[in-house]
Amino acid sequence: MAAEERSWAVEIDDQHKNTGKSAEKQQSPKPSIYIVPPYIRNLNCHAYKPHIVSFGPYHHGDPDVMPMEEHKDRALTRFLKRANKSLQDVMTAIEEVVQQLRGAYQSLDGKWAEDKRFVHLMILDGCFMLEIIRVATKKPDDGGHGYEMDEPIFSDHGNLYTVPCIKRDMMMIENQLPLLVLYKLVFVEGGRNCVVVNELVLKFWGKPSTVEEEHLLLEERRHLLDLLRLSRLVKRSSTDNSRGRTNRRKVSNIRSAFELREAGIHFRKSNSNSLLDIEFKHGVLSLPNLTVDDNTEYMFLNLMAFERLNVGTGNEVTSYVVFMDSIIDSAKDVSLLQSKDIIENAFGSDEAAAELFNRLSKDVVIPPQGILGDVYGEVKYYFGRRRNRWWANLKHTHFSSPWSLLSLVAAIVLLVLTVLQTIYTLLQFYHPPSA
Repeated sequence: MAAEERSWAVEIDDQHKNTGKSAEKQQSPKPSIYIVPPYIRNLNCHAYKPHIVSFGPYHHGDPDVMPMEEHKDRALTRFLKRANKSLQDVMTAIEEVVQQLRGAYQSLDGKWAEDKRFVHLMILDGCFMLEIIRVATKKPDDGGHGYEMDEPIFSDHGNLYTVPCIKRDMMMIENQLPLLVLYKLVFVEGGRNCVVVNELVLKFWGKPSTVEEEHLLLEERRHLLDLLRLSRLVKRSSTDNSRGRTNRRKVSNIRSAFELREAGIHFRKSNSNSLLDIEFKHGVLSLPNLTVDDNTEYMFLNLMAFERLNVGTGNEVTSYVVFMDSIIDSAKDVSLLQSKDIIENAFGSDEAAAELFNRLSKDVVIPPQGILGDVYGEVKYYFGRRRNRWWANLKHTHFSSPWSLLSLVAAIVLLVLTVLQTIYTLLQFYHPPSA
């Protein structure tokens, strides 16, 4: 062994000796905001990069989002005026958690190692994000937030035309800001806790808090994308038996929605919009309602990227997307699900919606035992029974309309009369009436 190789081996051995379990536990906090790697990004390079505004350090200074920076200063000024606090008060609060905030990011450029610069970024982006959420969630009779009618971002005009684009950027995993920043800001503003922010964010995502969602309000969350994901997975506790199962069936391929219907399987809208609210009972497949629009692809791609990159998060959203891709092959599948109020297609084109689901699950890996494994197994077993397909074909052929049903009844009556006539004729032949 060469001297350089021996030196390298000794160095590695020394590192192993000096690094015990206690040292591993003292590592930096686990990140939750990631730079999407090329093998994921290349599937849709536009889905992970903000188009109009940047939050956090990853895209700060990009030419496309620079025009929005001037509006952040106005949001900070408005926040300080409303809170009746100085900028130093806000900086002190953020500096208390600066290491936690920095540790939320997977990796940072060296320029963000300086606390003052990083704190400044967190404050500007945090105040702007908080103002956007408040403007988007205010009611028409709230009286607004004190902005002039010609204000380009925070007025009703901005809320109508600009905020929806900002909202889409706030879904992107690379464009997240730790919610801890917002928690600190509302505490400085009025001494309130995380519940206020969580409730605002849920309203921002179009999910008014309900009894089932109370647990989402009480705990601190990582960022907006994290809370968006959790809000889409809230399921009625009375029927939530998908978690906690240890012996799930293996995930397998199933037929398209149109083919399943031909085999006698009926489709019904679930009682909730939770992506977990999928079940199959007595030949009926229940699925949650989903609105498919211009933001759907961005939302699902970033949610799936978060599940893929953040170890221990789970794969519930990914499992839902793969399941929907399994039953949607073409426009006629979308049309069928739309007729059952399962899909609300804002695209207008069934072909475009079908292509969307086919793209979403490209190169996606699902564990062999997924949370929907039982549903896959039950649907596949039902489809494979010849009796079910025969009965479904009979209903589609003869019971699909009143006229076909009447024709079938008439044919049966005619057949019975013919048989009776034949029997009567035979009886007359073998047992002629006595004279």
